[in-house]
Amino acid sequence: MRIMIAAILVLALGGTALPARQGGQSPTANTGNAATPTTAAQVNVNTATMSQLQTLPGIGPATAQRIMDYREQNGGFTRVEELMNVRGIGEVSFLKLKALVSVTPSQTERAATQSR
Repeated sequence: MRIMIAAILVLALGGTALPARQGGQSPTANTGNAATPTTAAQVNVNTATMSQLQTLPGIGPATAQRIMDYREQNGGFTRVEELMNVRGIGEVSFLKLKALVSVTPSQTERAATQSR
């Protein structure tokens, strides 16, 4: 079972680099797929709206809502790895999201920290 999971991961991760070698484009280049974010800007999971969260690969309305619920219940994310604490985001999903998300405090959180 472990070998099968490892083989799937190798194939999945190896397949993401293939278009870059064949077409000479970077993996983030716009290939016409509207579901894939093509901007260099990262989505801040502490301030993102439902719509912004849903631009991320594999994040639909239900998972976006769970991300928003998690940040409300826990006072926001302190590290991007905390996304794996959200139901529906496992290690494989997280690896797809890691480069596309950031965690910075909101302006109100920064103001509260600075006034201390």
